[in-house]
Amino acid sequence: MSKPVIHVENLSKAYQIGQIGTGTISRDIERFWITKVRGKEDPFLKIGETNDRSTKGSSDIVWSLRDINFEINQGEAVGIIGKNGAGKSTLLKLLSRVTSPTTGEIKVKGRIASLLEVGTGFHPELTGRENIYLNGAILGMRKKEITRKLDEIIDFSGVERYVDTPVKRYSSGMYVRLAFAVAAHLESEILIVDEVLAVGDAEFQKKCLGKMGDISRGQGRTVLFVSHNMAAVKSFCSKAIVLENGMVKKYDTVENAVGYYLSGDAEVQNSRIFSAEYDKPEFTLHQITINPVGKGPDELLDEYQEIEINTQFTLKETPHTLHVTYVVNSETGEPLFTISHINKDLKLKKGFNNIKCKLPKGFLNIGSYYLTFFVIQNSNSALFIEKDIMAFNVQEGERPIGAWMGREPGFIKPVFDWSIE
Repeated sequence: MSKPVIHVENLSKAYQIGQIGTGTISRDIERFWITKVRGKEDPFLKIGETNDRSTKGSSDIVWSLRDINFEINQGEAVGIIGKNGAGKSTLLKLLSRVTSPTTGEIKVKGRIASLLEVGTGFHPELTGRENIYLNGAILGMRKKEITRKLDEIIDFSGVERYVDTPVKRYSSGMYVRLAFAVAAHLESEILIVDEVLAVGDAEFQKKCLGKMGDISRGQGRTVLFVSHNMAAVKSFCSKAIVLENGMVKKYDTVENAVGYYLSGDAEVQNSRIFSAEYDKPEFTLHQITINPVGKGPDELLDEYQEIEINTQFTLKETPHTLHVTYVVNSETGEPLFTISHINKDLKLKKGFNNIKCKLPKGFLNIGSYYLTFFVIQNSNSALFIEKDIMAFNVQEGERPIGAWMGREPGFIKPVFDWSIE
């Protein structure tokens, strides 16, 4: 059984926004006396607020992180996901000891190599080769150890032609290529990577994810990975932490954590009744239900059932040019396919309408799905759009003994005709 290499307990980090200081000399002296001389908690932090960047607050103290607790075991690849401003980069800086926590403690076993932003740990006046030795020395490696890995690092980075050029002349892509190559190949027990890989091209991102997989699974090293690319997080990580306003909202398997994060405000449910805000000048949306054919919306959906989407709404005018369209998105936010009643040449009527769309038996694979809802006018302009208006899950159905158990690759499983001659 693997042992924890990172233990975080009651970790919090507060920042002061606006001008530094409490506002008056007397309060600054009071803070110094209480915190530095008497060694007690800063009283001005008690009035701090959650770091919600979208709202105006009344305090100039914000908590970027608040009471974070988790453990990460050796060899695990853990994704850290959340919206901008959730506290992801702050957490990585605390783990990397770039800054210190306001409260709480962090226990780390092993050396940490961090890639937090483009050019982390690089001296702009030194060449790429000299920066490789500098980074290795910071990690406590001897010159012979670095020299042994030098050719491998340069080859992986793909910047061999410029390795003896000062890095201040590198592009951001070259910076991140060399920085990742150094962090991944030097012998640290823990690798921390922020979303800087987005700077690289697609080929290099794929190469980096493969290398991080080798580091975690092959070498038993621990990797923490921050990214807004949920497909990359799911392909590489086994677990994920969801941060929201500086607090851990979920720490679970990567599938459950990503599903929770992507669902956002779209609660996973098979039926939704809409409020008065969906009463528009042209129509009123009443309800959407997703259920097995012939059953109610409280029934679970499984992979072997016909699935029916019911859309109930009232049209207030003669609908000569209106039609309803859904885009079905995967749990990673990728559009899978579009369904629209205009393809069947069904005409909407003035007044109440209940449109039914049936998905074939066994069409959707196991997983979570999200609907984007459109009301289209004149076949080319969207009168109304709402992303993730509904979210639903498809469960595993009953399978015969000896059949493949679990989720197959892909999102849909169309049934084709087979024959043997």
